[in-house]
Amino acid sequence: MNRHPNHSGLARRALVALAACAVFMPGLAGAQHAFPGKPIKIVAAGAPGGGMDLLARLIGDRMQQSLKQPVIIDNKPGGNGAVAANWVVSAPADGYTLLMTAASFTVMAQAMSKKPALDVTRDFSPVAQIGSGGVFLVVAPDFPAKTMRELVELIKAQPNKYSYASFGIGSSGHLVMAALERQTGMKINHVPYKGMQQIFGDVMSGNIKIAFVDVTSSLPLIKAGKIRALAVSGSARMPASPDIPTMSEQGFKFDTDGWFAMFAPKGTPAAVTDVLNREITNALAAPELQARLLQLNMANPPRKTPEEFGQTV
Repeated sequence: MNRHPNHSGLARRALVALAACAVFMPGLAGAQHAFPGKPIKIVAAGAPGGGMDLLARLIGDRMQQSLKQPVIIDNKPGGNGAVAANWVVSAPADGYTLLMTAASFTVMAQAMSKKPALDVTRDFSPVAQIGSGGVFLVVAPDFPAKTMRELVELIKAQPNKYSYASFGIGSSGHLVMAALERQTGMKINHVPYKGMQQIFGDVMSGNIKIAFVDVTSSLPLIKAGKIRALAVSGSARMPASPDIPTMSEQGFKFDTDGWFAMFAPKGTPAAVTDVLNREITNALAAPELQARLLQLNMANPPRKTPEEFGQTV
């Protein structure tokens, strides 16, 4: 004799309720948690204080606010971007470790190596393009040349007197000067540096008179008269320094634009890269960040999906 006739009905209702919870709460059904569920690390291929570092921190702060998860910036300069790239390529392909790098550290470096250790299209998934433009050719304040033509004539007249700095072998600045040497027949020694702050210190002190630097972190020093910019290498003048002419305007054709970008390890799910792309491009489109990008002299490219940026790469 059943002394609790309602128990079976209660049990059935409890099972129905539990099943409903499993439908509306995927975690109970063993499904994966939504991305992101933990902190994201952005590994920046540039040293602290450089343009890449500044951009990474601006974007990281904005992503942290919108995703409600910590975003950590980890600077790993060196090896023309190889140190950071090697660190990220071995990370899990889950979207929690990203590479902030540049065209010169990926596409250009790969094109110059017969047997590149890393292949940007084989080893990484494109996430988003961040900014575009050229690099500044700067000189010490007391350098006698005031234009590109005067600089070329000075170097050709005294070929062993001057050296120039860039932010690494195979960097944008190194390649721009190689193009200048080919165009003009001049020869100048190259001194590669690991970071912008070291270049700035040596140019301001006169230890080295000529350098290629990024258009972001150098701008305050240019405006303060501590270094002097002769030209920008890109296809157009930069938004916060319209008085600095392009190299092409001065008769030395070089109008290739570089870019900064975010990558994830190859195999990162498309659903994850789509979330990251949306967050990064939304951050770049925010009015306050647009204003800051202008202050940093960074031209913002058209919005691209990961697939469209992959075509750019």
